[in-house]
Amino acid sequence: METATFGGGCFWCTEAQFQYLDGVLKVESGFSGGTVKNPSYEEVCTGTTGHAEVIQVTYDPAKISYEELLKAFWTAHDPTQLNRQGNDVGTQYRSVIFYHNEEQHKLAALYKDKLDKSGAYDKPVVTEIAPFTAFYKAEDYHQDYYKQNGSQPYCHFVIAPKLEKFKKVFKDKLKTDTN
Repeated sequence: METATFGGGCFWCTEAQFQYLDGVLKVESGFSGGTVKNPSYEEVCTGTTGHAEVIQVTYDPAKISYEELLKAFWTAHDPTQLNRQGNDVGTQYRSVIFYHNEEQHKLAALYKDKLDKSGAYDKPVVTEIAPFTAFYKAEDYHQDYYKQNGSQPYCHFVIAPKLEKFKKVFKDKLKTDTN
């Protein structure tokens, strides 16, 4: 098993998307990249801890490659928005990849460069690529948020449309059982 750590704005959205990928064994919402040890959600929301909302993905590389996770990451959010995703604004919502080894670093940098040069976006890709230092799991009520709260307005109006689009793009990579 291997680990990948991605920040693509609100962790509720990215967690919901990555949970559907075959080969992904576990997705946890949390915080990484800051200076405060074991921060609370409220502290991170102030924007003063330096942390980003991230997902930590445990995956089986025999079923899904890191490159495929990178493709999913860049599809799951807008990597051209600096310190924001939609209405969520602040450094805690930045686009970031925290790499766990040199191979992940190399692949993330290569993919970012290719994506930027491809013309897929009208603006430059601003995704930060930084070494992983620590992951702090968010409070329990943030875990499996969409599965637990799918009828909430935020889930219905923000997460559900993103998830449906994501599932169409990755239809050949989805789990057959998503419970």
